[in-house]
Amino acid sequence: MIDLNKLVAGKQLTELDEKILHYVIDNMDTVLQMGVREIARVNFTSPASIIRLSKKLGYTGFVDMYYHLLPKVSHTQQPSEKSPEDIFKFDLDDIFQYNSRESVDRFIQKVLNLKQQYIFIYATGFSAIAGEYLYKKLLVLGKKTIFASGTDSIGVFENNLEDIGAFVVISKSGETQQVIDKLTSAKEQGICTVSFTKNEPNRVAELSDIHFKIYDRNELDDRNMLPNTFFPSLLMMFEYLFKAYLDEKNTVQDK
Repeated sequence: MIDLNKLVAGKQLTELDEKILHYVIDNMDTVLQMGVREIARVNFTSPASIIRLSKKLGYTGFVDMYYHLLPKVSHTQQPSEKSPEDIFKFDLDDIFQYNSRESVDRFIQKVLNLKQQYIFIYATGFSAIAGEYLYKKLLVLGKKTIFASGTDSIGVFENNLEDIGAFVVISKSGETQQVIDKLTSAKEQGICTVSFTKNEPNRVAELSDIHFKIYDRNELDDRNMLPNTFFPSLLMMFEYLFKAYLDEKNTVQDK
């Protein structure tokens, strides 16, 4: 169930680095007790290789890497202690646990209040399904919107750059290279960038002017094989943004 592609994206790991990382993840129950020297011995390498891997992944050392990977691996490999129904519970606290009202207000101002320019939505894979939903909701609200996915020509994006007022991307992992490339291009053009990703730090979030965090209970399930409320929560985030926008619009009209 564990797919490391997005975890190591952009980290420039060697074949040995990946071998060590797989070993650590496959033996999470014992590697902390083993220590760096024993892990290195089993993998026919040096302790320095373990430390270099940790730092390539953005951690201060092996122990730091271990404690950051532990909850991700545990959520993916082990059944939840909660009842199956618990993962489907949702309330407003789930939105504001990771996001601020300021981000909501900025989204309304920079995206939903656009008049002449287009809102461009880009997403791939499962995220493209959510992207199309957002696209159709915006059209219903009378917003000028373009939607493109990984299967569309790059020309759909490049030929409309001058008319784009906000570039919105959806990426569960926050590490999809196609998304990162277009997000970078949009920023270079001075376009307001918005992203919806998992709640953990990622490159897409770092590049975005406005970022919304959606809790991902199975971060290493990149193929979306396990039960997960990431996408349902994402759709609820969309609906809340629209509600906040319409509430603000109605308040202005009542004055």
